[in-house]
Amino acid sequence: MFKRKVNHKSNFNSRTGVLPYQNLVSFVEEGVILADKEINDNQIQPASFDLRLGQKAWRVQASFLPGPKRAVAEKIKDFSLHEIDLSSGALLERGCVYIVRLLEALDLPPDLSGVANPKSSTGRLDIFTRLITDGAADFDTIGRGYCGPLYVEIFPRTFSVIATAGASLNQLRLTCGEPEIPHAELEKLLKEQAVLDRSLSETELGTLSRGVPISVDLIGIDGADFVGYKARPHAPFININLVECYDPVHFWEPIYSSANRAIILNPEDFYILASREAVSVPPNYAAEMVPYDVLAGEFRAHYAGFFDPGFGYAATGAAGTRAVLEVRSHGVPFTIEHGQLVGRLRYEALTEVPERLYGVDAGSSYQRQGLKLSKHFKSCFKRLGGKL
Repeated sequence: MFKRKVNHKSNFNSRTGVLPYQNLVSFVEEGVILADKEINDNQIQPASFDLRLGQKAWRVQASFLPGPKRAVAEKIKDFSLHEIDLSSGALLERGCVYIVRLLEALDLPPDLSGVANPKSSTGRLDIFTRLITDGAADFDTIGRGYCGPLYVEIFPRTFSVIATAGASLNQLRLTCGEPEIPHAELEKLLKEQAVLDRSLSETELGTLSRGVPISVDLIGIDGADFVGYKARPHAPFININLVECYDPVHFWEPIYSSANRAIILNPEDFYILASREAVSVPPNYAAEMVPYDVLAGEFRAHYAGFFDPGFGYAATGAAGTRAVLEVRSHGVPFTIEHGQLVGRLRYEALTEVPERLYGVDAGSSYQRQGLKLSKHFKSCFKRLGGKL
């Protein structure tokens, strides 16, 4: 299955950036992206590709990387505790590490590489996922010209979940060259496009080399007094195939705004918050949220870090969309205040404008979101004292 093709014809040498929808469609047709089962059109997003779980999972003793010249399958033999059949669904328990071989594989041309992220819904359930390839020395990265299978490490941190073969927990984007745009182009983009719904200060403009600053909202969106969610301990399990199924009250505690416009993050608890800014990603760009900035504090914001072209873009009817933040403090209680920096957006160029944009016939779940839980939960929260 993974014998190197000899007829790769790549024409991206004169362009650098993330490959858009139409290229991903072609890659499926040409066998650059392979699969054990037929690939569905809804897997192909404006500048990313949804990867699907295969039939088998292995619970392993610990997370690992295969390292140079080692196959993931070899490491699974070394660290596997038992094999799990996902064909009809199986429980993946929180606090345990699992490896699943994905249905998709790659046979990349020599000038293409890849990067993976958890999907938005995955991050909002606090399911930590990382892509692994044969010979990898790093998670979530695919070297140029990679030919081989794909695996995902799954570590449910807060909720135990039911996972079934064919479900998508992470996504892939393919790139040619270095997609991150230079500082001067980012400054130009900020001047010409409504990337954020506020102006940056001189101090913030001076740090653009690290990305566009994103801060947290702790006063409530559009006058609401509700500012976030904190995951309840010992909640029921969640079937990741079910949409708008679960009553949030069994899984989440509401967080309300306070007079000091601040909250204290309890170490290792999981929070869902929202950005103060409404974000927009123009059609010829994608964006990635930097998941952890040690200069901003001992916490991690946003596990699922990729924003497809058209996210929050006015022409798709969104006119700016809040970024939902998955937040966890590490080691010590940590106070965050309204407007405090929690992350940065790195904008990436596309090789060309995609034929499909986020929010326009792309199965987009979060285009006009405010403070929104994952799609698995009902939107009604009336049982919480009638306040929401």
